[in-house]
Amino acid sequence: MAIVYLSLGTNLGDRARNLECAIASLSEVLDRLVLSPLYQTDPWEFADQPYFYNLCLRGETTLDARVLLGLLKGMERELGRAEGAARGSRLVDIDLLFYDDLVIDELTLKVPHPRIRGRAFVLIPLLGLAESLYHPALGRSIRSLVGEVDARTVRRLEWRL
Repeated sequence: MAIVYLSLGTNLGDRARNLECAIASLSEVLDRLVLSPLYQTDPWEFADQPYFYNLCLRGETTLDARVLLGLLKGMERELGRAEGAARGSRLVDIDLLFYDDLVIDELTLKVPHPRIRGRAFVLIPLLGLAESLYHPALGRSIRSLVGEVDARTVRRLEWRL
């Protein structure tokens, strides 16, 4: 079984419900899900949009990374994600962050996710889930990467699934 880490985000509609639906869908293709705490985060790059809800999760799968990515993108569409501006508002966004300790650099699949570094809305939830995780391409811990971001843009919420 491969261990995978995903990032989930939403900033439209009933954000908590959007995440609940995404997690329910993910539980059909991943085993042993473990969720990070939930965070409200400031919009990133495009400030004129609603706050995001973000979390990370850990799961296990026998699926190949390419097959898993295809399923994740299909889930986003099924959950109402429309094509639009990158990093803009969305009902749900599901990103594959890590797949075991593999480094994959293909046209349609990059693992670890190439934009983890510098993203507080990913790193802080990930730290709450996997403090000892190392980024295999950078050779650095998640904790050390968190030290490079502004944690004030990420606020923990009380939430139970």
